[in-house]
Amino acid sequence: MIYSSSTTAEGETFEEWMKALMPHYMEAHADVIKDPKNGKEEQMKWMVDNKARFEAA
Repeated sequence: MIYSSSTTAEGETFEEWMKALMPHYMEAHADVIKDPKNGKEEQMKWMVDNKARFEAA
């Protein structure tokens, strides 16, 4: 499975895929991760949407 604009990652499961993408998210999207507006509810919505993209690919 590959995704994330210009970043590629592989994983047999969604969890493996997310683990492979974690360095990218921590570097390229640190501002979003640290923004207090993006609380638990927003994070959960993003995870649901991201899992749907993984399963559709």
